[in-house]
Amino acid sequence: MRPSLRLGRIAGIEIGVHYTWLFAFALIAWSLAERVFPSEFLGSRATYWATGVLAALLLFASVIVHELAHSVVARARGMTVHGITLFIFGGVSNLGDEAKRPQDEFAVAVVGPLTSLALAGAAWGLLQLLGNGRGPVTATLDYLALINALLAAFNMLPGFPLDGGRVLRSILWATMGSLVRATNIAARVGQVCAGLLIAWGFFQVVQGNLFGGLWIALIGWFLNSAADASRREVRVRSQFQGMRVRQVMEPSPDTVTPETSVAALVEVCFLQGGRRAMPVCQEDRLVGIVTLTDVKGVAQQRWAQAQVAEIMTRAPLYSVRPEDDVATALQLLAEHDIHQVVVLQGEKLVGLLTRAHLIRYMQFAQELGVRPGARPSG
Repeated sequence: MRPSLRLGRIAGIEIGVHYTWLFAFALIAWSLAERVFPSEFLGSRATYWATGVLAALLLFASVIVHELAHSVVARARGMTVHGITLFIFGGVSNLGDEAKRPQDEFAVAVVGPLTSLALAGAAWGLLQLLGNGRGPVTATLDYLALINALLAAFNMLPGFPLDGGRVLRSILWATMGSLVRATNIAARVGQVCAGLLIAWGFFQVVQGNLFGGLWIALIGWFLNSAADASRREVRVRSQFQGMRVRQVMEPSPDTVTPETSVAALVEVCFLQGGRRAMPVCQEDRLVGIVTLTDVKGVAQQRWAQAQVAEIMTRAPLYSVRPEDDVATALQLLAEHDIHQVVVLQGEKLVGLLTRAHLIRYMQFAQELGVRPGARPSG
């Protein structure tokens, strides 16, 4: 998940927030200020809101510490860490690659819940030092102790891609020796957990807890989608294992010039040609790429006058070489949420690799009954 706003770096790891985090922050602060803290201590409404905002900020600080633990251990195990993003359902560490060994997967996964438990213990310990008095500080510590313990417990549910699901996958991976089989089982368990959460959420709605029930159901829906996406991603990666980019790329792709009008690009390349993106070349030199997304930012009445040079994404671009493993291209597509990468031999454009190419290749291989990458006999 790409952050909408970057906050800074901690231990060299970039911290950012997705725009959906603002909704979650406002919701938690409101819930604490209007529902929770008025029953915890006597105070003015302004005090409740100030305490609610502070507690919500400390909650998300706890989530950042949880994700930092994942990221630091991942980096220590040789994995690439791009950053941490806070979003509506918590936080996510943006790792550049998967663990290469089950023991690495286990270490990276288990450290998060252990960190949340340590934070819960620290908040509880401070609460004991302050005694039994009730006020904003003790109410905040009480909340942090409880919520961090709940975060640790929830994340240890054995459903992928939760931390507990990753721990389960690492154990299955070490036992069976197959990452794909381990992911399939852990993802299925994750979908079962998601189904139970959705059912529990709807039960809460029926019982009159409309807001809480819908929130639980949404978490279940997100978990189900994430588990299914993870299972499909690992399956795709395994099917292309060992294949080279040159085997699936579109060689010598058509190009446009920077002077091409947006109207001609849309009519000839996108509508008639069925393409989503076109490399842009000037005298056989790659200078950029123009996509459907770029065109959407231009008003239709300007298409005839606007040129590709005005809207294209300029070089340097995300690229791979013909001899690179397809997994490298898949990683680029996933990391940067893009639909295509250019294939360069030195500085020369020799191909284009898109998500559509990979999907079509898989479909044809399945219809023909051949293993991806295998040469047909004869």
